Amino acid sequence: MSTVLVIGYVWPEPNSSAAGKRMLQLLKYFTSSNYKVIFGTTAAASTNAANLIELGITAVKIELNNSSFDTYIQDLQPEIVLFDRFMMEEQFGWRISKNSPSSIKILDTEDLHFLRNYREKELKATNSITNSELAKREIASIYRCDLSLIISEVEINILKETFNISQNLLLYIPFLLENIGNKEMVLLPSFEERKGFLSIGNFKHKPNVDAIKYLKKEIWPLIRKELPNEELHIYGAYPTAAVLQLNNPKENFYIKGWAKDAEEVVKKSKVSLAALRFGAGLKGKLTEAMQCGTPSVTTSIGAEGMHKELPWNGFIENDPKAFAESAINLYTTKAIWQESQLNGFKLINELYNKEFYYKLMDQKLKDLKEKLSAHRENNFIGGMLMHHRLKSTQYLSKYIEVKTELETLKSSLNT
Repeated sequence: MSTVLVIGYVWPEPNSSAAGKRMLQLLKYFTSSNYKVIFGTTAAASTNAANLIELGITAVKIELNNSSFDTYIQDLQPEIVLFDRFMMEEQFGWRISKNSPSSIKILDTEDLHFLRNYREKELKATNSITNSELAKREIASIYRCDLSLIISEVEINILKETFNISQNLLLYIPFLLENIGNKEMVLLPSFEERKGFLSIGNFKHKPNVDAIKYLKKEIWPLIRKELPNEELHIYGAYPTAAVLQLNNPKENFYIKGWAKDAEEVVKKSKVSLAALRFGAGLKGKLTEAMQCGTPSVTTSIGAEGMHKELPWNGFIENDPKAFAESAINLYTTKAIWQESQLNGFKLINELYNKEFYYKLMDQKLKDLKEKLSAHRENNFIGGMLMHHRLKSTQYLSKYIEVKTELETLKSSLNT
C-alpha cells in the first residue's frame, strides 16, 4: 500500500469552511484509492475538526523548524506528499526534497491566495497582480511542486496566460461531490416549507466579513422594505466581536454564529445570499446551497468559475438594487424558485461529479509515477527555484532551530 502524507495548514473542519470540505474530499479520494493516508499539521487541536481516525487516517503532530521532521520523513518515504496551501510547501518542501527526493510533491492551492488578496486591494486602489509579493511566493511554490491542484478553471487560465505556467504542472480539480438523484431531491423541503434568507461563511475569511457588511448596509434594507416580516440569518464559524455587533433584531438581521449542522440550516432557508465583492476559487457556500435545493443570489465574483455556460441556480447581480430585486423575486415567485433549484441540481451533477475527477486524478498520478524524472527535467524553473530555496530556507530554518534550542537551554539554566 502506497503512503500519502498530507501536510495540513490546519486540522480540516468541514462544518466550518469550504477549505475544510475540500481537504476532506481529497483525503477521501486517497483512502478510496487504497492509499495509506497520514495527515500531519503544526496547528493546535480543534474541537470542530473532522474525526480522521474514523476515516482510517493516521493523524500526527509535526513541528516547524525542527529537524525531527527530517528523521520522520526519511523513515516514512511517502510516495506522495500533498501540501495544503503554499505556506506549507514553503515550510516543508525543502525538507521533503532533501530527505525523500522520490516523493511526488503536490500542492493544493485551495484558491489562489494572491488573487484574492489582489481583488481585496483592488476595491480600494489600483493594484498590480504581477508585482504582488504574495503572487511571487505562491507562483514559486507551484513551480517547485510536481503538480498543483487548481480548484477553478478561471484560475487555471490566469496561471497559464498571465504567468506562463505550463499545463503539465496544473490539474483542474473542483469540489468532488456526489450526484443528486430523484431520491435525494424529493426528500428536500418544498418552497412552502422553507422560510427566511440565509448567508453563511467562515468569519476568518475576509471576503465573508466584507460580504456581511455589504449585505447589512446596502442590500438588506432594500429587501426588508419590500418584505418587512422576513428575516436574514447569518451563519459562520469564528465570528469576531465586530461581526457580532452587526446583529440587529429590530432589522430582522441576525448573526447566528457557527452552525453545528450547516446542511440543516441551509435546507430550511428559502434563499441563500452571497454578496461577495472579492475572493477567488470556488465558493463552498454556493455548492452547498445547490445540494440543499436552496436557490441563491450572488455576484459575478461569487459565481466565478462555478457554472460554465449552464444557467445559475438563481441570479448573479453586482448592483445592490438589482441584487435585492432578484432576491425578492426569487423569494416570492414559486415557479422561478423551482426552476432555479433544478438548475442547481444540474450544476452539481454535470460539473462536480467526483467519479469523473477521481479517474482524472488516477491517470495523472499514474503518469507522474511512471515519468517523474522526465517531468522534473522539463520543469527547469522549478528545479532552479528549488535549488535556491533549499539553500535559503534550510539555513534560515536551522538558525531558528538553534536559536530556539539556545533559548530553551538559557531558560533551564536560569531556573
